[in-house]
Amino acid sequence: MAARGSAPQLDGAAAASTLLKRAVELDCTSRYQEAFVCYQEGIDILLQVLRGTKDNAKKCHLRQKISDYMDRAEDIKKFLEQEKEDGKYHKQIKIEENATGFSYESLFQQYLNAAVTEVWIEDPYIRQTHQLYNFLRFCEMLVKPTSKVKTIHLLTSMDSGDGKTQQTSGLEEIRESLSKHGIDLEIEFSSSIHDREIRGVLHLGIVILT
Repeated sequence: MAARGSAPQLDGAAAASTLLKRAVELDCTSRYQEAFVCYQEGIDILLQVLRGTKDNAKKCHLRQKISDYMDRAEDIKKFLEQEKEDGKYHKQIKIEENATGFSYESLFQQYLNAAVTEVWIEDPYIRQTHQLYNFLRFCEMLVKPTSKVKTIHLLTSMDSGDGKTQQTSGLEEIRESLSKHGIDLEIEFSSSIHDREIRGVLHLGIVILT
């Protein structure tokens, strides 16, 4: 019975260790925003482990670890806030290949306030069925009541093979669907585009989303 009761704590401690180890790695490579998120999540799990710990020595050890990580997280938070005030802040999230758990809402929803009325998307690979579907999913996020976006500008490349018809018809269907929600989709094709980028326009300027 004792072994079964301690399993959740062991699992929690292992999960916290993994997150905090990743936080330190990101911290050391100056990826502060991502490090801050990992610190927060790791600290939250450690606090849960602490609440379930009976041994006083382990409690003392956990409190010290939590305090150390919280101090570093607070330092990063202050740094990021100062960067924002100085106009130097640029958030970049690197998603590793085959990574899971990332949704459009988790990545972009925080930026879609009342001030964002237009979105620019540059993606050379909106051609095949799954790519068109992903673009549609992104657009669905922009038609939610909390979003004030009125125009989406898409810059992509034209499929030069058999998929050209599928690409153009798929984009046209998305355009017609968006128009029913009061959003204009403006599509432009380029043969020189290579990188992906999404920008949102505020009333007072441009904010880089990714």
